[in-house]
Amino acid sequence: MTQVALDHVSKKFGANVAVNDLSLDIADGEFFVLLGPTGAGKTTTLRLIAGLEKPDSGRVLIGGEDASSWSVAERDVALVFQYYSLYPRYTVGENLAFPLKSRVHNYSADEIAQRVDTAAKLLRIDHLLDRKTDKLSGGEMQRVSIGRAIVREPTIFLMDEPLSNLDAKLRESLRSELKDLQIKLGATFLFVTHDQIEAMSMGDKVGILHDGKIVQVGTPFEIYNQPRDRFVASFVGSPAMNLVDVTLADGKLSAGSGLDVALTDAGRSRLSGHEGALTLGVRAEDVAVDSEGVIEARVHHVENHGVEKIVTLRTGDQLIKATVPAISQYAIEDSVRFSINQAKLHGFDRTTGTALTSG
Repeated sequence: MTQVALDHVSKKFGANVAVNDLSLDIADGEFFVLLGPTGAGKTTTLRLIAGLEKPDSGRVLIGGEDASSWSVAERDVALVFQYYSLYPRYTVGENLAFPLKSRVHNYSADEIAQRVDTAAKLLRIDHLLDRKTDKLSGGEMQRVSIGRAIVREPTIFLMDEPLSNLDAKLRESLRSELKDLQIKLGATFLFVTHDQIEAMSMGDKVGILHDGKIVQVGTPFEIYNQPRDRFVASFVGSPAMNLVDVTLADGKLSAGSGLDVALTDAGRSRLSGHEGALTLGVRAEDVAVDSEGVIEARVHHVENHGVEKIVTLRTGDQLIKATVPAISQYAIEDSVRFSINQAKLHGFDRTTGTALTSG
């Protein structure tokens, strides 16, 4: 398959800068997820790689060659969108075969049948080949849409939020199937989404896109545990990371609202060399609610998530989320105590949002 790179690519639509000096490397055979909020420039980036948009500046490289002037056909990419774009009067088999009947390819009937059969078995839709697509469920239609991409054996698969129109249970199932499919094909996948669960569960690498710029690229572990700035820290994670503006002085963190914490050796190591105003970040799983906690709080809210509960704690005017076991019993306005795992503290510059944490 093929390595893909963007080299200082920018794209404007009128006064709107959709992609801003973006550089990106997607390795051969990698499942790369581009994650960001709505309007971040994800779809524009995908369309630039596909050749559906031309960059105002910079280069698109495919297999090490400058593809900026190549047509969509010359790039040999397969696109899968959130909308299925199938022919409703055709059967599943006819839909799968359709991309192979172009005069450009000139495949034989036997080769078309073999490719359709292989794709259908991979996606477990071989029992549907004679069924009209307007009789399929949403999940089956998306499998057919993916199958139309597979039969072409493209160099790159580009997927623009293909699971967003499906219900939660089906999305969960197809996430696993797509990842398994990518491994079986050994193909290069670029998957665009605003859903962090999709990104973190499927991606070999994740690129966080914000306002048309890549702000961090890394493995899901790196993105979650070593966020490069406050935006990544707040965007990735459910619930979102607790972020509190504090002052660090004389080995003590103070929010000026009842939240005062003396740093342990682990905390001093994490925030080594930083004094004064900063933003403290703490993941909910690193907040321990128990009677030995050093901070007093009231229970502000309780969310039951099945396998666990998210308890929002109020101390002064600060709200801190903590994860607790599902069997825990807390009621609103209960008096509790909590502590913070200081080995997992995150610090961010109050002005720039850049990570300050060491280790």
